Amino acid sequence: MSTLTTYARAALPLVPGASLLPFVAGRGKQMPALERRVDGVSVDPAHLADYARVCGFTLRDTLPATYLHMPAFPLHMQLMTDGKFPFPAVGLVHLRNRITVHRPARVSEVFDVVVRTTPIEPHPKGRTFAIVSEARVDGELVWEERSTMLRRGGGSGEAASGSAPLTDGQTRGAPVTWTLPGDLGRRYGSVSGDRNPIHMHALTARAFGFKQAIAHGMWTKARALAALEPLPDAYTVDVEFKKPIFLPGRVTFAADDGRFVVRSAKNPDITHLEGTVTP
Repeated sequence: MSTLTTYARAALPLVPGASLLPFVAGRGKQMPALERRVDGVSVDPAHLADYARVCGFTLRDTLPATYLHMPAFPLHMQLMTDGKFPFPAVGLVHLRNRITVHRPARVSEVFDVVVRTTPIEPHPKGRTFAIVSEARVDGELVWEERSTMLRRGGGSGEAASGSAPLTDGQTRGAPVTWTLPGDLGRRYGSVSGDRNPIHMHALTARAFGFKQAIAHGMWTKARALAALEPLPDAYTVDVEFKKPIFLPGRVTFAADDGRFVVRSAKNPDITHLEGTVTP
C-alpha cells in the first residue's frame, strides 16, 4: 500500500458517514490484539546515507537506534487503519517513544520486524495505547521500540506526574542552537516514509489546526541521539514529546549525565522534548 493510500485511509473516519463502513477504523471501544510483520528487511546503504544526512548521524557499520523505526512505521500505519482499530489515526498524539538497543544492529544484517498493539489505558487527557515494535536477526531480539499514543478526550483532567524538568544549571556547557529549515518535514518525510500532512507544508498543517508545519518527533529524537554520539553498544533511550516545533524554527539542545532536552531558542520556557539514555 502506498503512503498516499495509507494516509487516505487514515483520513476516512473524518468523512461524514464513513465510520459506519466495516473496513474503516475508529468504531471500537477496546483495543484488539493486532499484529503485523515483515521479514527479510535489509538496509540500502544509499538510503542510510540519506537518513544520516538529514538527522546528523555519522555513517558507521552499525545502525542508529532510530533507523529501524522506518521499516516498522508502515506496519504501524497498517495497524491504525485496520477496521478493528478503535480510534481514527488522524488526531492521535505521539506522547512518548522508548527504544532499547540490545546490541549494535549491523548494516549488513537482515531483520524480521513485528509490531503489535497494547491495551488501552486511562490518561489525564484521554486514553493511551502503545505500539510495540521488535526487530530480530535469526531469532535474536536486537532492537525494540514502544511508541505511546494519546487519543484526546474523556480524561480525568488531572495533572500527569513526570520527572523534574532538566534546567540549564544541570546541563554541561552552553546549549547548542539548531536552525531548522522550512522544508525539514519534507526532507525527513522523504527518507522516513512518514508524510503526515502536518509535517509537509504550512497549508496542509493548517487543515489540521497547526499554524505552521511541525517537525517530526522522531526526527527530533534522532537529531538528539546524533548529538550524543558515540553511544554505548547496548542502551535504552526514552523521550517524551512536549510542545511541537514549528518550521522553520530555532531550538536549543543541552545534555548531561544521561539526560537531554530540546527547547525553543526564542522562549527557553517552552520544552519540545526531554529524554534519557540509560546504558
